[in-house]
Amino acid sequence: MSRISVRGFAVASATAVTTVGAVVGVAAGGTPAADDNNFEAAAADTTLLADIPAGQQAQVQTASLTQQADAQASAADAAAKKSAEESARIQAAKDAKSKKQAAEDRVEAERKAAAEKKEKEEAERASRSSVRDASSFAAQGSYTVAQVQAMARQMVPADQFQCFSNIVNHESTWNYRATNPSSGAYGLMQALPGHKMASAGADWQTNPATQIKWGLSYMDSRYGSPCGAWSFWQANNWY
Repeated sequence: MSRISVRGFAVASATAVTTVGAVVGVAAGGTPAADDNNFEAAAADTTLLADIPAGQQAQVQTASLTQQADAQASAADAAAKKSAEESARIQAAKDAKSKKQAAEDRVEAERKAAAEKKEKEEAERASRSSVRDASSFAAQGSYTVAQVQAMARQMVPADQFQCFSNIVNHESTWNYRATNPSSGAYGLMQALPGHKMASAGADWQTNPATQIKWGLSYMDSRYGSPCGAWSFWQANNWY
């Protein structure tokens, strides 16, 4: 039995009892009970509920359940929306933190790169300032390969010496009097023509220090450094 039909049954029972009491009271010559008004109201209520067909009572109950389901769904939607908003807020905070950290890391990396560049430049300047000039070597009648290489080590920056040595070794095998009979190229660096080295000193033909000075100046001005010249040489077999 449904909630509505049970209520109707209870009201109907109460009405019946009240009605019997009233009849008995009249038959006994008594005064009608003060609950007569309640009886009329209950009777009216009973009539109203009793008049609802069983099928419609089911519809009323279904409508009530639908309303409850709608309310629950609405509450669930509200909770889901709140949860989504909270998740979005947390994710936004995480993204902001990640961006901030990335920016800080980038700034730190740039700072380190700048410091390393500065340190390298200072080391290069120190290396160049420590090299000897060609004029600091006493002139000799002749020079061995070991002596020429020792002079080069003192004139060429330490971080550039190997590249410089590679080129000289390929061009003249450290022979400061090497001459190319077909082209006329001369000296350690095979300058072409050889007399170009006069810009470094009048003794360019006999003094390897003068040739080293010229070669170093040529590589720096044209390729940035002996290592720049060596990279070009490797790609082209000349410089």
